[in-house]
Amino acid sequence: MLAAMPDSAPSPVSAGGASPRAGGDACPGTLRLHRADDGALARVRIPGGVLDPDRADALLVAAERFGDGELHLTSRGNVQLRGLGTECGGGLAALLTDAGLLPSAAHERARNIVASPLAGLDGSPALGPWLTGLDGLVCGSPAAASLSGRFLFALDDGRGDVDALGADVTLIAEGTSCLLRIGARDEVFRIPAGEGPRAALLAAEAFLRAARDSGAWRVKDLPDDVRAELVHAIGSAAGNPVHRPRPRTAKTPDPGAVTEPHGNAAATAATATAATTTTAICVDVPLGQLTPAQWQLLTDTARRYGNELRLTPWRGIVVPGPFDEGGAAEALRNLAAAGLVTTPESPWTGVGACIGHPGCAKSLSDVRAEAGAAVGPVGRLPVYWSGCERRCGHPHGEWIDVVVTPGGHRISHVRGERRDPPATVRNDPAALAATVAAARA
Repeated sequence: MLAAMPDSAPSPVSAGGASPRAGGDACPGTLRLHRADDGALARVRIPGGVLDPDRADALLVAAERFGDGELHLTSRGNVQLRGLGTECGGGLAALLTDAGLLPSAAHERARNIVASPLAGLDGSPALGPWLTGLDGLVCGSPAAASLSGRFLFALDDGRGDVDALGADVTLIAEGTSCLLRIGARDEVFRIPAGEGPRAALLAAEAFLRAARDSGAWRVKDLPDDVRAELVHAIGSAAGNPVHRPRPRTAKTPDPGAVTEPHGNAAATAATATAATTTTAICVDVPLGQLTPAQWQLLTDTARRYGNELRLTPWRGIVVPGPFDEGGAAEALRNLAAAGLVTTPESPWTGVGACIGHPGCAKSLSDVRAEAGAAVGPVGRLPVYWSGCERRCGHPHGEWIDVVVTPGGHRISHVRGERRDPPATVRNDPAALAATVAAARA
C-alpha cells in the first residue's frame, strides 16, 4: 500500500491560505476570464478530454450565447470560448454548473488532466476509473485548490503518448501495476494500479509543500535541490524507483478509423472480422478551431454511436464506437465534407498555430492566415506558428517552430530541449512557405 507522503516541508497551502504565488496565476478559467483583443476568453477544463453529448451541447450554447460561437481546442484537451462579453461571467458559470462542467468552483483551474485518447479502444487498457477517481480526489482536496492553472496531470495507457507531454504528475498503466512519474524524470515508481489516483493527488500535494517558498508553478520550475527532495519524499512512500525514460515525442492518433487490436487492419482470415471492427473514428481540427456546425456534427455523431467525445491534446477529437458496417465510412465522409481532417494525407495534418493577430495584442501577425497560406505537402514533422516569442500552445518533442519576430519569420527545428540554428525569412510569403515545407520534409 502507498503510505501517506512524509510532511517534511510546511503544510500544503489551503484554498484560502497565503502563498508567494497567490494572485499571480493569470491562467484563465470559467470564473476568471482573460481579456484578449477579441473580447474575454474562458477556458473550460475537460478532464481527460471526455465529453458526453449533453455537455457538448451546453458548450455550444455557451459559445453562441456569450461568445463568438466558435469552440477552440487547447493543447491540454480543454475548450476555450472567445469573444465573450465582459459581463457574462455569472451567466456562463451558471450554465456550465448546470451542465456538470463546473463541479467545484474552488478547483476549476486545477482540473488539468490529459489522458490517452485511444485508451480502451484499440486493445489498450481503459482509463475511465483513473480519470473519474483523480478528478474526484482533486475536487475534494482543499490543498489541490492551490494548484496553478499550469499544473498538469497525465494518465497514459502505456503507449507513451501523453507521457511524452512532460506533465507534472504522470500515471502509466502497466499490467496490474501503475508507474508514477514526477516531472520529466526518467525514473518512475511502481505502485498497485488501484492506488494510482490517490498517489497522483498525494504527489501534487507534496509539490505544493515543496513549492511554497520557491514560488514554482510546476515541478520543472522547482530549484534542483528542492525537486530532488520532492522526489525523495515521494520515493520514501512509494518505494524504489524504476528506470523508464520518458518518450520525447508522442505518437498522436492518425485521423480516420480505429480498429482493434492496436489499430492494425491487416489480419489473417481467422481474425479478419474482429480486426476490421471499427471501435472509433478520429479527426483533426484545422488550427483547433470549430464552427458551430462542425461541433454539432461531431456531437450528433457521438450521440448516434458511442455517446462520447474525447478531445485530444493535439487539437483533435476521437468519437468512440463501435460503428456498424458502413457507419464509420459515412461518418468520416460527413466530417470531411464539413472541413475536418479525416486522413493522415491531408495537408493540414500536423499544422498548428496560436490565436495570433487580431485576437491577441502581443502577436506580431495573423499567423493563422499565414499558416493556411503556407499549407502544402504533408510534412514528416509537425509545424507550429507563433505570433510572438511566448509560443502559446506549442507542441512537445520534435517539431518545426515558426515564430514571428520584428525581423521576420524565424524557422527552427526543435528536438526536445535542443534547437537547430534557425533560418529567417523576411516579407516573402512564397519563400516562407518553401522554407517551412523543406524544414518539415
